[in-house]
Amino acid sequence: MSRAERRAKITPEGRARGARLRTERDHRGWGRRELARLLLDAIDDRQKPSHVTVASHIKEWEDGGGISAMYRTAYATVFDLPEAELFAPTQATPPLSPSDSGEVRAVQELSQPYSTDPMGTVGVSPVPDFRDDDMRRRAALQLLAALGAGTAIPPGSLEGVLSGIDDALGNPLDLDEWERTVHEYGQLLITRPAGALTRDLTSDIITVGELLRRQLAEPERQRMLRVSAGLSACLAINLGDRGDIRAVRTAWATAIRAADACGDTDLRVWVRGRAAQEACWTGRPTSTVVALADEAVTIADGGPSAGLARAHAARAYAAVAQGDTAQAYASLAKAKRTFDGLPHQDGQSVFAFRQSQLRWTESYVHALSGDRRAHATVAEAESLYPPDAHGPRSNLALMDAAALIQAREVKTGLERAITALERHPDAATAGRASLTGQILRTLPPEARRLPAARELQALTASA
Repeated sequence: MSRAERRAKITPEGRARGARLRTERDHRGWGRRELARLLLDAIDDRQKPSHVTVASHIKEWEDGGGISAMYRTAYATVFDLPEAELFAPTQATPPLSPSDSGEVRAVQELSQPYSTDPMGTVGVSPVPDFRDDDMRRRAALQLLAALGAGTAIPPGSLEGVLSGIDDALGNPLDLDEWERTVHEYGQLLITRPAGALTRDLTSDIITVGELLRRQLAEPERQRMLRVSAGLSACLAINLGDRGDIRAVRTAWATAIRAADACGDTDLRVWVRGRAAQEACWTGRPTSTVVALADEAVTIADGGPSAGLARAHAARAYAAVAQGDTAQAYASLAKAKRTFDGLPHQDGQSVFAFRQSQLRWTESYVHALSGDRRAHATVAEAESLYPPDAHGPRSNLALMDAAALIQAREVKTGLERAITALERHPDAATAGRASLTGQILRTLPPEARRLPAARELQALTASA
């Protein structure tokens, strides 16, 4: 039977059932592939299809297609709902159009309130309405199930458990706490493994999207937009390390819109400057890097800020990668001048531009341009990062390896690169992938047949 014929056989009851399944999935913040893996885990069958196949089935089921008894039971297990209740005839309301990526859906949700209407754009909530006791009990069951299984807490379930207390307190909006949360994420991104914060960030973004739908006073709304920009940017950085380029573009676009809407000049500059840096590591075109950096410079209008320093750093990265050494050193000099005009900054954070970031940028330019100072610069930069900052330290070790290869110490450089990858397997950042690619591309033809070169190639492919 063709797909068109199957669609023609879909009944109104099937569409309602599919809408219910899609709504339940959306409430938990799961993409179809994630749900497919969970369904397969719940099936006791040795001959299971691939999660890609099941993900395509999920789309058909959510469109109203028929579901076998085996998958009905698996759905009930995964959603932690009685099967009879989940598949009872119901008139479901149309849910949000789902995205293959729960993280993309979260940032798209967050971007909706930036309209001219002070109330924002109101759509179907990705978080259930927990005003009745049944929904609160269901949220509690979801929370307990997640804790018992050692899995991530589904978005919205903890809020549901606590909603009764919040109702009694008048649902206060603690802006200071949200700003501290953004600051904390900025610090954690330096030390946590690549991609480790995606679920937490997604949950917080969904919550902030709900808060932005409140009728807030304008000062409160501006601060919440600032929070949303920071969270979206942190998510973009985290997704970049996972290699999800489409999701990265979506998250950065939302962060830029939110920063522009809040009117904070330094934040507008920072979002573009940091996005330009990340664009270098995720392999976006040089024209994109330059355009983002130029926007940051224009908005800054000469005012020193961490974002402006990052914009100049991004220009330096792009130039040296293209072999334009003169432009790279000119941009590096501008980054140094901007850094000299910054106030003292405490602690490592993606929102800051400290001496460690300056030396990191200097190390990159020196390493890729064959500057003899590269080894000393890398050593100085490494000394400025805490021991648990595996991502930056691993990348600096790769820069040292690149410098050794540029100096014709090929075998030593390859061993240095292999050691860096093996020592910190949790530091599989976008920057590391970019640097390893640079090393492999700059190897002399005769060196590419060396066992160490093949090993580095294999480590890169498996990362």
